[in-house]
Amino acid sequence: MALHDRLAVVDALLARPFPETEEREGTSREVWEGYRSSGPDHHVCYLMASRDFWDDRGEEVVEAAQAEIDAALQELAAALTTRWGAPRVVDLWPQGEAAAPAPLDELGQLTSTMLAWRRPDAGRWVALAVGQADPEFPVLLLAAVGGTPLD
Repeated sequence: MALHDRLAVVDALLARPFPETEEREGTSREVWEGYRSSGPDHHVCYLMASRDFWDDRGEEVVEAAQAEIDAALQELAAALTTRWGAPRVVDLWPQGEAAAPAPLDELGQLTSTMLAWRRPDAGRWVALAVGQADPEFPVLLLAAVGGTPLD
């Protein structure tokens, strides 16, 4: 997926209404890119996925995959920063005993931080993150849109 395609996905997530109940698309473990979950006040989409590491977890293989995903993150983050200004870094690690609201709970299972841009005109925020569920799973570039406060 090229930069303009990733931007189109972000724009579509911003425009898409939040459903009343949880929804998931593309749940097959073999099809990471394009996976989407939505619910009241949120959407999460996997924009890019590296290969998985079941057969080869060598340092060079993992670093190359991470570098490719990081480059895509930086390119997309630069485009969003041009649109909306500098992002805020949001810590996704749990604060206290209360469960984090969706989609922060979902993202927090994959990564510890995300970059977020507030869209007051849309009443939503947009976030990007890089995450990985387990060392054998692909490294993912994630986009999220939420309507709940980040503080």
